[in-house]
Amino acid sequence: MSEAGISPTVFHFLEKHVGKRVIIILDRDFGYEGKIEAISHVPPGIWLSEAEAVVLRATIANPIPRIVSREKKSELFIHLNSVQRVEILPHK
Repeated sequence: MSEAGISPTVFHFLEKHVGKRVIIILDRDFGYEGKIEAISHVPPGIWLSEAEAVVLRATIANPIPRIVSREKKSELFIHLNSVQRVEILPHK
C-alpha cells in the first residue's frame, strides 16, 4: 500500500483517465462532476476542473441515483480518503 493506505492501482486507474469527465461520489447524496486535470500522490487526491457540486437522489420507483441539482465550483481538489466511488462519463 502507498501513502494513506491507497492502493497503487487506484492511482494507475485515475492517471489513465486524466482529461476525462467523471462523477466523484463522496456519500449517498453528494458528489462532484468535472474533468480530471491531475492526480496527486501526496496528499492522495484528484484535481478537477470545470467542476460542479451535484446532489443525487434515488427513489423506490427508480433506485439508481440521479443528479437532481448542480452548483458550479470551478476547480477543486478532492482527497481520496473521502471518495466512495468514481464513475467515468462517456464522451458526448
